[in-house]
Amino acid sequence: MNLLIFATFILFTSILSIVIRRHNRSDKKHQEQFWEREARANHVRRKSLDNLAYISLPLESLPTQAMADDAVVRDCLDTLEYLSHEKIVNLAGYTNTDLKLAYGTANITALSQYDQNFTLLVQTLQKWAEALHREGYAREARQVLEYAVLAIQSDAGTSYRLLASLYDQENEQAKVAALYDAALHLTSPSGKTIARTLLKAYPYLSAAKP
Repeated sequence: MNLLIFATFILFTSILSIVIRRHNRSDKKHQEQFWEREARANHVRRKSLDNLAYISLPLESLPTQAMADDAVVRDCLDTLEYLSHEKIVNLAGYTNTDLKLAYGTANITALSQYDQNFTLLVQTLQKWAEALHREGYAREARQVLEYAVLAIQSDAGTSYRLLASLYDQENEQAKVAALYDAALHLTSPSGKTIARTLLKAYPYLSAAKP
């Protein structure tokens, strides 16, 4: 019996050792590939940023008059006014290495700022929508969230959940399904997490699951 246990232990440790060596080789290969790619990226010359998908902020078509005297809403509107004069690009899913390879190392600071502006935009839109929703401005909150989620592909899970609840309250299941599909197509890593959350909250979405 002891011999069998010992033999099993030896077999297990041998297999484990093989798995660890393979993992280490794979990890080393990935690291080498990463640093090789990073080295190439650091030598890419500046390229034009004209073809970026810049986001426009159509304040005139958003419900800026609703609760305009509220302190939270006023702060959101001030931020949006500032952002309307800035360059905004959704770069979710792209690493710095990806961006340097595509546009050159010299552009990385500008690109990072554009991406930070996008993050600030989606956070501000969510904060604005929540303030409107708390005070019963469901239609206006829905309008803000639809711009955030459907127009500029926000990856804020809270925006998807709130908009889905507003649709569901109106028995607009097709629109909840469209949100689910939009989440699945996000370039952001959070897309699939958002989709799973919606699927759990609205089981009827299983019919829309690919």
